[in-house]
Amino acid sequence: MQASYKQPDELGYYGEFGGAYIPEMLYPNVEELRENYLKIINSESFQKEYKSLLTDYAGRPTPLYFASQLSEKYNTNVYLKREDLCHTGAHKINNTIGQILVAERLGKKRIIAETGAGQHGVATATVCALKGLECIVYMGEKDIERQAPNVARMKMLGAEVRPATSGSKTLKDATNEAIRDWINHPENTFYIIGSVVGPHPYPDMVARFQSIISEEIKWQLKEKTGKELPEAVIACVGGGSNAAGTFYHFVDEPSVEIIAVEAAGCGVDSGMSAATTQLGTTGILHGSKSFVMQTADGQVVEPHSISAGLDYPGIGPMHANLFATGRGKFLNATDAQALEAAFLLAELEGIIPALESAHALAALNQIKFGENDNIVICLSGRGDKDMETYMRELAKKK
Repeated sequence: MQASYKQPDELGYYGEFGGAYIPEMLYPNVEELRENYLKIINSESFQKEYKSLLTDYAGRPTPLYFASQLSEKYNTNVYLKREDLCHTGAHKINNTIGQILVAERLGKKRIIAETGAGQHGVATATVCALKGLECIVYMGEKDIERQAPNVARMKMLGAEVRPATSGSKTLKDATNEAIRDWINHPENTFYIIGSVVGPHPYPDMVARFQSIISEEIKWQLKEKTGKELPEAVIACVGGGSNAAGTFYHFVDEPSVEIIAVEAAGCGVDSGMSAATTQLGTTGILHGSKSFVMQTADGQVVEPHSISAGLDYPGIGPMHANLFATGRGKFLNATDAQALEAAFLLAELEGIIPALESAHALAALNQIKFGENDNIVICLSGRGDKDMETYMRELAKKK
């Protein structure tokens, strides 16, 4: 029995997943971070500045909203954790604020990041503007086209957006480019990774910064219901940072069901999917051991999702362990199911979600909950960036 599902061992492993598989050139950077991140994060000055920025800059705590019409439809109590109301429109800012403060304390002046849906890129560009640091964001050429509003926001915030033109021209390829940049500029560059992926200590560090989500859920739910533990928590999973934050303070509580929803794309067996736990095998991707969508000889299989943020052929090692041990229930939702869930939320609650979050909402059609159960869904982002996709769908419905 694992002592804790939420934190890795000293080598960065969650069960059999994690670790740091890195080129020799990056060893000093990763080792510097590993040796210092906990000391920095736990210091009084860091905590004071971090909490102050989360409150006064990012707008935390985010509300825990009882979705009465959704609850009525599914005959259970549905609460939405409103990360879409964070500054920049998603949970990503929780992590970038934390990492920029770490970078500052390590004396790094040049910041790089990767982004899929653009939310992490925007959040990184935001904190770089706040701290006056150089910012370069790598983004797949395909994602640049389908997430144009976020590209404009990054540029307005002073970031340079560099297209990744290899492979599927999406998140995986942007991550490859960012790692190449880091190898070429190891001394002065800090890589702000946007999800619970990458070499140790990134998965742990990102999960810690996102754990504010479940920390708030506990006291907010207690205020509303008298109980701090829900029956289930649900979040979408690509790499899985919003899910790590949503699950963090509940994974070691056996009474709470942990439900992760992956992107099935056109269907798990369609050849156009991103459901890593269903299609993946154990392998190494972007510096850690996890489940990876790959061929028999280890070549990465290109993922597909209507959602740019879930379009990733791997999964964070924390989530791989939750899946492998059976602690987490892993569902998946197709593009069509995610779109249906997004339109339903808009019509019933007046909230337009990000396509990523819509995958989590789709779980309500797959599991029957009890009428007195309290179910918390992480609404990880708002739908502004996806309006073009939603408009195309509306046009089809006419």
